[in-house]
Amino acid sequence: MAPPSRNYNSTASPSVVDRLSLVSGHLAGRNQTNISNLSAVNQSRTMSSQPPHPTLLIPGPIEFDDAVLKAMSHYSESHVGPAFVSTFGDVLSMLRKLFQTSDPASQPFVLSGSGTLGWDLVASNLVEAGENVLVLGSGYFSDGFADCLKVYGANVDEIKAAPGSRPQLPEIEKALKEKKYKVLTVTHVDTSTGVLSELKNLSALVQKVSPETLVIVDGVCSVASEEIAFDDWKLDGVVTASQKAIGCPAGLSVSMFSGKAIKALESRKTPPASYFASMKNWLPIMRNYEAKKPSYFATPSPQLVHALHEALTQILQKPLAERFSKHKEVSDKIKQRISALGLKQVAGESADQAHGMTAIYLPENVKGTDLLPILAKKGVVFAGGIHKEIATKYIRFGHMGASILQPERGDVEKALTALEEGLAECGYKKP
Repeated sequence: MAPPSRNYNSTASPSVVDRLSLVSGHLAGRNQTNISNLSAVNQSRTMSSQPPHPTLLIPGPIEFDDAVLKAMSHYSESHVGPAFVSTFGDVLSMLRKLFQTSDPASQPFVLSGSGTLGWDLVASNLVEAGENVLVLGSGYFSDGFADCLKVYGANVDEIKAAPGSRPQLPEIEKALKEKKYKVLTVTHVDTSTGVLSELKNLSALVQKVSPETLVIVDGVCSVASEEIAFDDWKLDGVVTASQKAIGCPAGLSVSMFSGKAIKALESRKTPPASYFASMKNWLPIMRNYEAKKPSYFATPSPQLVHALHEALTQILQKPLAERFSKHKEVSDKIKQRISALGLKQVAGESADQAHGMTAIYLPENVKGTDLLPILAKKGVVFAGGIHKEIATKYIRFGHMGASILQPERGDVEKALTALEEGLAECGYKKP
């Protein structure tokens, strides 16, 4: 029997009803301001051509750059026409730079869908029914990944950490030595807690103890705000979405898989357990698009792909290291202000704290259902908590992309001021 600290649990994931309930509670706090207040709400956005609106500072979708939104208004065009094929090909090439891979055997995918589609890609293509998967649990979204894998028949073990922490290398090593796993999954930043998982040493451990195991990363809330060195860290898959730090409207599932993962796909004994999410169906399409050759399996969204092209172009105009450093710099300042207010973070250890969001414990006498509407009236939208064990005890502040890299917008200072004033209106007095 596994020791208590390891906390394997194949049945503890929240049910669909539980998950819906948590999300509905999160949404309940996201009241928008009345239309009559919007001009005052948007005073800090004078440089933007966007209509006045509350500043969206949840952990995705984020605020978008004007040029990205303009790119999305591209006129209608054929998804197999030469102009669009060229644009899509450039997007796939730029993704290689974003993920930091130069290995020609690796393959980027861009599919119409949400970040959750990435889970299906992994579960239906890289794992066959009855194969073992080790899920490192750090919150609501790692639980969701485990649920998805089970749907496709995987034999899932979870190492679940307490809220605000992550599984540690010794317990992961012990698990890898006890059983052969086809795949290990880790949520780089769990959006429910703001917990950042370390990837470099984790992957090195897997290479040492169980080199045949595929290392798959849920990077939905980390790609483009946290460093991911795909080749250097020997990662086998990273799945993400367009609407977070990449800075493109929601609707695209974005992923990168290694040559090792592609070989695992091609050596399956059974066909992929999905049709739309079949990487065997999409692999030749992606390869053709990247080679600037028209191809078709299912219709992409040209407008979203144009927006993604603009977002990636902006990201790659400067060194990635500079982008990651800026997110860390602003995140550190935000966390210092949070601490100065006498508040604690869900992720208690600094090494476990994400740089694109902060999950903040509320004072005992303050309820999120009271505070979030007050913030909304001040023109700032934060998110409620969704971790099943602590959902009512905290709120979440997303700070990534344009809100960080364009300080002239004033988004961060506006949010921190609103938070301090809102807490005071709820009766909180900082120490």
